[in-house]
Amino acid sequence: MVKQAEVSLLRAGTVQPGKYLVLIAGTEADVKISHQAGIAASSGALCDEIYLAAPHEQLVAAVDGKRQATADDSLAVLETSHVAAILRGTDAALKGSLVTLVELRMGDGLGGKGVATLTGERGDVEAAIEYAQAALAGRDGTLCHSIVSRIDEALAKRIAETSSFSG
Repeated sequence: MVKQAEVSLLRAGTVQPGKYLVLIAGTEADVKISHQAGIAASSGALCDEIYLAAPHEQLVAAVDGKRQATADDSLAVLETSHVAAILRGTDAALKGSLVTLVELRMGDGLGGKGVATLTGERGDVEAAIEYAQAALAGRDGTLCHSIVSRIDEALAKRIAETSSFSG
């Protein structure tokens, strides 16, 4: 993929359960060329793929490990059956509503699943879930979600640190 066009390799490595994940970035045209080359090179062994044109800036930052603390009213936790689905659904949620992406977790320690934590006003959080559901409609990648209204201060503080139970 990186030999096909001028792209940056953001991440590459194994994720549970024994899959390999590659994330690249660059101009829309270069990423599209590299993405297509990756699909062609997979020889049919590809579990899933995703191409995001102009991903939301919060998603890009979260892929790089950035966390955002927030004191908003409501919290949504999105969980998908695999990483491509959480990226697709979270990008749509961020682009379609006024929410903040607190944390994005991809694959490891989650059995290959994806988890995103979003905050905002209750109506915006509900809209974010609807956008995520629409982005995944008709695609592989089950979406489960929960909403917590009027987040308790202690819970908000813990989520600002990590959503990992053991962390």
